[in-house]
Amino acid sequence: MPLDASLTGKSYPPSPPYEVGREKIREFADAIGAPEAAYRDVAAAKELGHPDVIAPPTFPVIFSGTINDTLIADTALGLDFSRVVHGDQRFAYVRPVRAGDRLVCRATIEDIQSRVGNDFITTRGEISTEDGEPVLTLWCRLVVRGE
Repeated sequence: MPLDASLTGKSYPPSPPYEVGREKIREFADAIGAPEAAYRDVAAAKELGHPDVIAPPTFPVIFSGTINDTLIADTALGLDFSRVVHGDQRFAYVRPVRAGDRLVCRATIEDIQSRVGNDFITTRGEISTEDGEPVLTLWCRLVVRGE
């Protein structure tokens, strides 16, 4: 069953806050093979003008999972996640993610299209601190394979 394209533009309530920890940043940097000292060492991050260690640019991919969970729970959308393939991911930063940030994500369905028997859904996540300071925007495109 195709996705309900009339839900394009639908926004969801903000996610619960996610507290960014130094250890999570280090683990992520290790997992992607990013050796930069600013991902691990407070002094190195401060030399670059940051108040604490910073996260690699792709760290906020963790919010894609939060957005996907929101979409799956929205029964009106009709998303069968067993048919989903990740299509694309983009980030636009206001500032780096830092250890100690408490981040929330406000998700919006930006586009739904059907092509050649497959559905394509693009979401936008506005990531900010729980106090409302903008940090970045992420976009994710999912391909929902046809039957």
